[in-house]
This record gives sequence, C-alpha cells and structure tokens, in this order.
Amino acid sequence: MPEKISLSDVKLKYASIADARRMPGLRIILGAMTVPGPWREACKGIFHVKKVPFVPVASAGQDGSDRELIEWTAQSSAPVAIWNDERPRSTWIEQLYLAERLAPNPPLIPDAIEERALMFGCANEICGERGFGWSRRLTMIHSTVTNPKTPEAQRAFWLKFGAKYGYSTEAAEAAPARMIAILRFLDERLSAQKAKGSRFFIGDRLSALDIYWATFATLVKPLEPELCPMATGFREMYTERNPDVLSAASPQLLAHRDFIYREYLELPVVF
Repeated sequence: MPEKISLSDVKLKYASIADARRMPGLRIILGAMTVPGPWREACKGIFHVKKVPFVPVASAGQDGSDRELIEWTAQSSAPVAIWNDERPRSTWIEQLYLAERLAPNPPLIPDAIEERALMFGCANEICGERGFGWSRRLTMIHSTVTNPKTPEAQRAFWLKFGAKYGYSTEAAEAAPARMIAILRFLDERLSAQKAKGSRFFIGDRLSALDIYWATFATLVKPLEPELCPMATGFREMYTERNPDVLSAASPQLLAHRDFIYREYLELPVVF
C-alpha cells in the first residue's frame, strides 16, 4: 500500500446527472464525493465484488435541494443505482437484488431459506430504518446541532437534513442503546461462526452481510487515512466517542471489517 495518499490521488470520474441520464448500463448516483457514507460504500462494494462496471454520478443529494436528482429518481437521497431504462433503485435491498440479477456469481444472498432470512434480518439491523447506521446518523446530527461552536448556517443545514430521518433530541438519546444491542448481536454471531470454523457472518462464504458490516463500521472507527483518505472534517464526526458503544464494537468486529476490506473490497477507498 502507498504510505501516504491525498484526496487528489484517488478519485472517481463522476458524470453529471444530465449526462448520466443519456447513458446506457449501470449508473450509480453516489452523493457526497469526499465522505465514505456507508450506504454508498456498501452499494459500491456489492457491485465491485460482482465485477459489474458502473458510471459514478455526482449529486448534491441528501438535504433535499438537488432538483435533478429528484426529477430522475423521485426522491432526494443517494446512493441510487439505475440500470438502462429501468426504475431507479434507491434502497440497499433493491440495489442488492439488482446486483444479484446482473451478476449471479459470486452470489451474495444465501440459497438456504434459514440463512437467507438471517442474513436479511441482520442486514436490516445494520442498514435499515432505526438500524445501526440510521441510529449513528442521529447521534452525529445531535452532536453537531447541540454544539455551541457550530455556525448557525451549518446548524440549520443539519436540522433540515435530520428532519428527513426523524431527528429529535429524544430519538438521538435513544440511539446508542440500539447501536449497542446491534453491535453485541453481531459480535455474538461472529463468535458462533468462529466456533464452527467460519470467517463469515453467514455460512462458510462471503455474503452481503459481511460487506454491509465492513462499510458501516466506518461509523465507529474509520479506516486509517492512507486507506480511506476522507475529508478531514468528517473523520472526527465519524469517529465514535461514546465509551459504551466503543466497548460493544469489539476488536473481533473491527478485525472482521479489516478482513473483508483486505480480501474483497477496494483499498484505498476511492471517492
């Protein structure tokens, strides 16, 4: 690995929404271009493992102000995957099923119904509404808007952003307990799998759940700057400070993140 990488050294070549709408094939609207947002990195990771090429598309996104994004996808969040003239896929589960259809191998959804149900249940606890990522986002919004040093314009932005995701003081204060429960469950799952001789969350092979955890673990502790040259202003925000959450994010969970990135995903992370 290179010893030091700046943001200018690793960049995706983004198309505009206007240009992307005229293109065939797979286009992924990724949103913020200097932050490893876990939903965008998970989407990228799924298609990377599948070896499905795509055109990265730039978008302001997220705060509801991107008119072009809304016109194309009928909503205001990223990532969004669009295949040819099919409907846009703006949720993690739709994006996974699209990837499975475009490239059935390697499969990231288990065949056995018990394993499949377990995988989707666990994935929803990471990616879904009120899941780990959702809850961590609420705590990040809360720490920003309650910080007296936050400029008023920035506070107004985060309050508007938070309104999309049900932010309130009460919701943010309840979020750490949900995060801790999810992290402990995932850690117990890895321990049970290790006892069976498996290095993966489900069965004996990589599944989408491994990718979801690897990419969402950035909300606890981002990868080192040489592996993830994210915008410095966000590194501090993404780094978890709650000691109880940090205790639940076991060394085993973080080691699993490193294993999945090292063996299956792109390093350094490309923006």
